[in-house]
Amino acid sequence: MAKEKTQTKELFESKPIAYALATMAVPTVISQLITLFYNITDTWFIGRTNNPYMVAASSLGLTVFMIATALANLFGVGGGNLVVRLLGKGDEEEAKKVASLSLIMAAGAGLGFSVLCLLFMDPILHLLGASENTVGYARQYILFVVVIGGMPTVLSTTMSFMVRNIGYSKEAGFGLGMGGLLNVLLDPLFMFLILPDGYEVVGAAVATMLSNVITLIYFILVYGKLRKSTVLSMPRTVEKIRKDSLQSLFSVGVPAAMHLLLFDVTNMVINRLAAGHGDVQLAAIGIVLKVERLPLNTGIGICLGMMPLVAYNYASKNHRRMKEFFAAARIAGLVTAVLCVILYRFCAPYIIRAFITDADTVRYGTEFLQARCFATPVMFLSFHMIHFMQAIDRGKLSFYLAIIRQLCLNIPIVILLNFLFGMSGIVWTQLIADGLNVVVSYIAYVKIMKGGLKVK
Repeated sequence: MAKEKTQTKELFESKPIAYALATMAVPTVISQLITLFYNITDTWFIGRTNNPYMVAASSLGLTVFMIATALANLFGVGGGNLVVRLLGKGDEEEAKKVASLSLIMAAGAGLGFSVLCLLFMDPILHLLGASENTVGYARQYILFVVVIGGMPTVLSTTMSFMVRNIGYSKEAGFGLGMGGLLNVLLDPLFMFLILPDGYEVVGAAVATMLSNVITLIYFILVYGKLRKSTVLSMPRTVEKIRKDSLQSLFSVGVPAAMHLLLFDVTNMVINRLAAGHGDVQLAAIGIVLKVERLPLNTGIGICLGMMPLVAYNYASKNHRRMKEFFAAARIAGLVTAVLCVILYRFCAPYIIRAFITDADTVRYGTEFLQARCFATPVMFLSFHMIHFMQAIDRGKLSFYLAIIRQLCLNIPIVILLNFLFGMSGIVWTQLIADGLNVVVSYIAYVKIMKGGLKVK
């Protein structure tokens, strides 16, 4: 146990930058891609029905599901980031209490969200732009994925953050990846074998719910294994943590949740505006929003691998090493983004056709993907900076950057360009909004670096 603990500490403190970042990021990237793969697989399998209403409904349901993921970010990023900073300061006892309380709060939040979705399902769906053709399918998806599967999703995702942040990236990545692969295997089983025709959306939803429940069971077992050698253990009582710890948890966790939530709100606005142009356009943009997550999920995996390394070295005042991790993650993310721009620009028709063969949906999807792909590099730079600010305990600033990105830039610009140019305006918004946001983000970064990093 002592040897294992020493190796984990060396990873944070002395291993080469590229090796340490790869050790933390590669399993996370793989799990992110598998998670993306099963989300895309849902759309692909539903697309086999060649029913654009089902495809559009699954996109609406996924938007609600992402809110549950935002809750997991609140306690997983906020609590997990605080735990690794406390470890960097040598305060293991407080770190253990924070890890325990984070799980209890995550479970309560997940349960509360599920109840709200059950009580207000129809108003939520109509707010998102569901039509008479799509609302029934969307209800089916939300019932199983969010109402029944909401708490297991929030809890298992929070636990994965905790496991990763203390240095066990492989275990965290395997858990999320396993859940994704299970979903891929269960999709066709429930959609085309067990359930009758017309219930393909229900089948996809049940497969997602079961895979998340099994993932939760896996992480409970991991916690049991790590209990004696780390600060992680399943809660037995409600731990009382210091006031400054609670403030720090929420100062980072709330912006992390808001960042994802506002991203989701932006997608809601896009779906709502696209629905005004027709269900086919809504189905097309739904496919594009999933496909473009290949570079985004890869970038998120890199950032999540970077965060504990940056946070630990920030707390232990090794700022040179902290900056090296930040720079290495930026290079890796930009290379991925540029490669995906090339891929999407030249292969868009084939990619969209892999999901659905409806000619109009393919035509619109190709046009949308070829336009939105140019935004990929600046999108990465935007959330890379937000993750960095969270890692160095600048929660308020990361919150402001998220607000600027979505509420001050993305949403107003998409509404304006939709009014002026219709669907073409919607798909070009991301490049303009994130380009402006990157400028704002780096001005804030330079100001912090010049002012000197003071550990809170």
